[in-house]
Formats: sequence, C-alpha cells, structure tokens
Amino acid sequence: MGRYIIRRLIQAAIMIFIVASLVAVFIQFIPGDPAYVILGEERATEERVEAIRDDLGLNRPIYVQYADWFGGVLTGDLGNSLISGRPIATDLRLRIPRTFELGGAAVLISVIVGIPLGVIAARYRNSAPDVLATSFAILGLSVPVFVVGPLLVLLLSVRTDILPASGYVPFQEDPVEHLKRLALPAFTLGILSSATIIRMTRSSVLEVLGEDYVRSARSRGLGERSVLFTHALRNALIPVITIIGLQMGTLLGSSVLVEYIFNWPGVSTYLIDGINRRDYPIVQAVILVIAVTFILLNLLTDLIYAWIDPRIKYD
Repeated sequence: MGRYIIRRLIQAAIMIFIVASLVAVFIQFIPGDPAYVILGEERATEERVEAIRDDLGLNRPIYVQYADWFGGVLTGDLGNSLISGRPIATDLRLRIPRTFELGGAAVLISVIVGIPLGVIAARYRNSAPDVLATSFAILGLSVPVFVVGPLLVLLLSVRTDILPASGYVPFQEDPVEHLKRLALPAFTLGILSSATIIRMTRSSVLEVLGEDYVRSARSRGLGERSVLFTHALRNALIPVITIIGLQMGTLLGSSVLVEYIFNWPGVSTYLIDGINRRDYPIVQAVILVIAVTFILLNLLTDLIYAWIDPRIKYD
C-alpha cells in the first residue's frame, strides 16, 4: 500500500506540473490585457500601457514568467493579483474552505438521496418506486444547473421566502443564517449529482442480487433487509464509490455557475473575476488548486476501495 501511494503521488506531481505548464502557456492567448483593465479605456495610452506592462513584468518572455511563477509555487507563494496587488494565497485561504464546504454539503446530499433511492429502485424493480426513482434520475441528468438554481430561488425564496436567495454570512457570525444561505446552492449541486448515483446504485445492486452468495444468504433464511444491506449493498458499492469520486471532481466545475448564481464567494467566483479582469496569476493559481484537488480525490477514491472490499490489494 505504501509503495502504491508513493507511486501515485509521483504521478500526481507530474500531472500537476503538466497542468500548470499548459495553463501558463494557453492563458497568454486570452484576449485582452490587464494593463487596459488597470488604466481604463479612457486613460490607456500606448505609453501608459507599456509602462504598466513593464512594471508588472508582462513584457518578459513567457518561459521567464512561468519559471518565476512556478518557482514561487514550490515555496508556497502563488504570487500577487495584477489588479489589486493582494497576495493570491491570502485570498485562497479564505475562499477554498467555502468551496470545499459547498462541495462537501452537495456530496453529502447526493449520497443521502442517491444511494437509498438507487437501492429502493433495485429492490422494487419495474414497480412504482423504481419508476419514480428512475424518472427523478433522468430529470436530474437532463436539467442543467443554471436552470435548477434559478427555479429553486423562485420557489423557495421569491414565492415562499423560506430561504435567502443568495449571499454569504460567515459561520462564526451567525451559524443559522450561514446554513440557510448554504442550503440552496448545496441542494442545487447535490440533487443534480444524486441522479448519477441513483442510476449507478440501481444497476450495481441489481447485478449483485443475481450472484450466488446472495441466493445462498436467502436460502439460509436471512431477511430481505439483511440480504440487501449486509450482503448486496457493500459489494455493490465499488462502482458507486467510483462515481462519487468522479462527482466530487465534477462538482468543482459545476460550482462555477452555482457560486455565481448564488453569490457564494468561493474559489470559482474568484476564478471568474480573474478571467474577466485578465488577472493571469489568479487564473493560474485557481486552476492549479482545482487540479491538485481533483488528483487527490482520485487517490482517495482508490484507497477507499480497499477499505470497502478487502479483496482489493495494491502492490
């Protein structure tokens, strides 16, 4: 296991380096110039633009800029914003926990909703519960997040005033208000993510229910609930865990729209601001954080396999 983890970490470091290098190159092709954003269209003469570019180091060759940036990353320095001059690491320390909180709440909702509904759909195959659960899954896969989010705002905020429509309140200031403002974006991500988990759980449990050891458990007189949850579900969880791991990575991408819709000040809104203002260091730093998170989530998913199924061994 230790050798496997070391090998995967080395592979992760190589992947992170490749991602960082590609982002540093392709970001130079984004239209626009941060010097114009800083000066404004009215004040942006050629002389002033060149002076700003020289001051920010944007006139240096790409490989020099990349070497300086990556060297700083290795020491924990992600650079400063070109527009505000603030250290990017300082901003990310505030925003990363917010995005992880949103993603964690969404995953929790998707698991709580997805796995039970998938098991029920498999247990009552081709009956009303199966049809309802499958229909819900198909609806969740078909409707995009930018439709579900505004609909939830319309139903739960505008029409009924049950939950606030958007915004952020720190947990330490008002825990109840914080959770209220977390609810809508978390449900938007979680309900849509649960659709995939429902379908995978259903198909996986149906496959396991046909195995010999399940039939043997039933022949020994075990109750259907014990057979389903003790014998079938645990063995059916391997592909489900794979999907959950992939969903956790996908939620990082989906949260871009959700954080924007609900004005949740996480990493994704920081990325959008950086792109809009042509703030290259912010874009590079955020994409690097997302890549590292996605790679580590994949490693964690692989390690959970061995915990769920002792038959899996890593050489």
